[in-house]
Amino acid sequence: MDFTFTEEQQAAVEAARAVFSGVAPDSVPSPALTPGAVAEDIDRRLWSALAGSDLLGLTLPEEYGGAGLDPVALCLVLRESAKVLARVPLLESCAVAMTVGRYGESGLAAELLPRAARGELVLTVGANGRTGHDPAELAVTARPEGSGAAPSGWVLDGVQSAVPWAQAADRTAVPAHTGEGRAVLALVDPTREGVTLADQVSTSGERLAEVRLDGVRVEARELIDAPGAWDLLRDLLTTGTCALALGLGERVLAMTAEYTGKREQFGFPVATFQAVAVQAADRYIDLRAMEVTLWQAAWRISTGAGGPLPAAGDIAVAKIWASEGVRRIVQTAQHLHGGFGADTDYPLHRFHAWAKQIELSLGPAAAHEEALGDLLAAHPLA
Repeated sequence: MDFTFTEEQQAAVEAARAVFSGVAPDSVPSPALTPGAVAEDIDRRLWSALAGSDLLGLTLPEEYGGAGLDPVALCLVLRESAKVLARVPLLESCAVAMTVGRYGESGLAAELLPRAARGELVLTVGANGRTGHDPAELAVTARPEGSGAAPSGWVLDGVQSAVPWAQAADRTAVPAHTGEGRAVLALVDPTREGVTLADQVSTSGERLAEVRLDGVRVEARELIDAPGAWDLLRDLLTTGTCALALGLGERVLAMTAEYTGKREQFGFPVATFQAVAVQAADRYIDLRAMEVTLWQAAWRISTGAGGPLPAAGDIAVAKIWASEGVRRIVQTAQHLHGGFGADTDYPLHRFHAWAKQIELSLGPAAAHEEALGDLLAAHPLA
């Protein structure tokens, strides 16, 4: 393995930093002071800036207006976005677009992907199922219409809960299962008859939705039934969530270092006290572990390289470290900031809320530990 980033990947990071440099984490009301969602829409100005910098088509083939880069590049950009709590569906839209580009029908890809790369089309995905505890594809059924081997269309019934940015999305990727138990992926227009959205609010104060499908009809080309499509999308989402956790953790630790370097007790900066330094060092170790497991997982997805376990094992390890690491980082930051960390005029409490949302998204550490245990049982290591 070579974790040296390519020139193209480094260029994507520089472009992302330029775009995110003007984003303020406290640009919306505090989630601690807002009874509902902190905003009705995504940050459209930022979304346009990302499109203008060609970052929305980062992982798309060049034929669709993309840059043709890999998931490692996407994770690098997501890492930067989390440092400013960017309120855009960058992960969801890019992950869905990449999956459509790889597995979708060519006409569907040609219709959706150039618009997605230009920021004209917002994509999201329902990956939490009905409760967030069971596989998402089991929450929706897909029944074929018509006779013969090639259905003329499909009918969807079920519920996907806590769908991020659903009210702002033009298409929602909905995993579902067929009568034979196959996992498929439908691209659903939220204005389609039978689709209803019920508002939900995330821990971070962002607007989510319960997407209910009642006899929703989609065209055959709008449903991807190729084996591995849902697996790829789920892997991209999970690994991207780890990148968000890493970027957020790095920003929070930097805030903590800045604060403890200025805050004095007994005439000395508290950062010089051994108890403070040891706690900060422990969190730095968490960050390095989060980083190396993230790049291992992203590298496996990008290259398809083999290993003692399937790539899902590396993804599970990365999510375990991301979930536990980001939680420890924000808790230590709150402790070392004292009461100042809970001040709603200071942005740390916002990072804490986002960290909790990221920790639990797509399963907490315990869920991925269980998945890793199953993989180890199925693939005994020599």
